[in-house]
Amino acid sequence: MTELAFIERSFVNFRDHSFPDGSGHGFRWVDLKSFRFPRDCRDPELLTAVVTHEEFRDDYAGGGVGPDGLRHGPYWLGAVSLDGYQPVSRDKAALVLKEWANQYGSLPGSLEDALDATLRMTVSSASRLYCLRDLGSGAFHDWGGVHGDFHEFVAIDDNRQVLTLLVAADD
Repeated sequence: MTELAFIERSFVNFRDHSFPDGSGHGFRWVDLKSFRFPRDCRDPELLTAVVTHEEFRDDYAGGGVGPDGLRHGPYWLGAVSLDGYQPVSRDKAALVLKEWANQYGSLPGSLEDALDATLRMTVSSASRLYCLRDLGSGAFHDWGGVHGDFHEFVAIDDNRQVLTLLVAADD
């Protein structure tokens, strides 16, 4: 089994930036978790490794990572598997994330800079990207509908041997 070594977590909270209307646009954020992987790993091995990693056990609603956690975002952990991920192009991933980020209007420059340094850099440097498809409401955990939007991508960067789990959501 492929082992991933957790490197770091980056978090961009929209509320930390001043919007022209003063709103901060609710509870919106981007969470990136980066992992080092060994050379010559195949994508199914990497996707399986990230889904089974302790850092994946995150409800993304304030509970944080729980070693015995049963939730991942809006879904029961057991509902998320390798089959839930589909390949996506850089352009498509960038478009989804841009539309999500700008859905309420233009962003302040400081937030654009923070997103460029994290989210967009991760997408543009990826050798391959995968998107977690909508698993449907049947996969929701007991309070899984709390996220207004939940976008998850896995970015695999072969040059740096880094896999990044990227979640952009609002709750």
